[in-house]
Amino acid sequence: MKYKKKLWTVILLLVIWVGIYFNLEKLSALINDISGLSSIKEGYARSIEFFIFEVPKVILLLTLIVFLMGIVRSYFSPEKTRALLEKKSLFLGNVLASVLGIFTPFCSCSAVPLFIGFVEAGIPLGVTLSFLISAPMINEVALVLLFGLFGWKTAAIYISTGLLIAIFSGYIIGKLKLEKFVEPWVYEIKSGKRENEEEKITFGDRIDSGYIAVKDIVSKVWIYIIIGVGVGSFAHGYVPEDFMAGLMGKSAWWSVPVSVLIGIPLYSNAAGIIPIVQVLLEKGASLGTALAFMMSVIGLSLPEAVILKKVLKLPMIFIFFGIVGLGIIIVGYIFNLIY
Repeated sequence: MKYKKKLWTVILLLVIWVGIYFNLEKLSALINDISGLSSIKEGYARSIEFFIFEVPKVILLLTLIVFLMGIVRSYFSPEKTRALLEKKSLFLGNVLASVLGIFTPFCSCSAVPLFIGFVEAGIPLGVTLSFLISAPMINEVALVLLFGLFGWKTAAIYISTGLLIAIFSGYIIGKLKLEKFVEPWVYEIKSGKRENEEEKITFGDRIDSGYIAVKDIVSKVWIYIIIGVGVGSFAHGYVPEDFMAGLMGKSAWWSVPVSVLIGIPLYSNAAGIIPIVQVLLEKGASLGTALAFMMSVIGLSLPEAVILKKVLKLPMIFIFFGIVGLGIIIVGYIFNLIY
């Protein structure tokens, strides 16, 4: 009975979500008409209109996807993830680790315990790093924002290229045999005995996992959405068309590596950076350069380097950032050639 009540509650909330989301443009236009914004041609009016429409659209999409991913993630505990990756060959392990990274909750703050857990389970270094690249770079927040702001093609491009970077970066690191650059104490940790029996989880519990995911993630990133869309709104209203073409356009051959180098110290999550990338594209930035900038901000950050310094020696961190950064630059150039 309790399970049915939860299911009907989800269905009701989904109907309400559909009703609001697919009428959001009309509601936004109504607010603009009532406020008089639609009749004003000044930059600030365009900025406010952009903000009024984009913020609720992004938050609605984010809420739905996070809820669904919360249910999916209830099937992938860290223990299950480690078990799936154990005793896999290098390339197969890299592929599997990169795909699992999409579905596994992870942020920079949990890099060290995850790294230790994988290493003590005997998972190769390259496979472990494939997971650590994929998990923060390709997540539901990035997916929903890219889909909502750019459409499914751009979202698919981002996911596929992100996976390729994670797979091949980890594979190359594995082939280089860089275990000597892992802090010795990591290998001295002995893993405890694992429980063979897992607690049985009902689908009602998984629905609860979805609600918890929404509460945890949306409560943390909504402010970044506001800030990101706010910055994007300002640029939308005041930055001239094609302003970014000379700085981040296809004609500027140096724009991709420079964008990556600029993006690394600009620590942000997907919620904060993607609305800004949307406006960069509107103002003339090329797709490859914009994607490279976004990947470097989300996937490579100075805080992550500081955290990983606890388990990796400095040469390993430079190699890790260098290989991933080179992969991002190559992807940027490829997409600038194609699009």
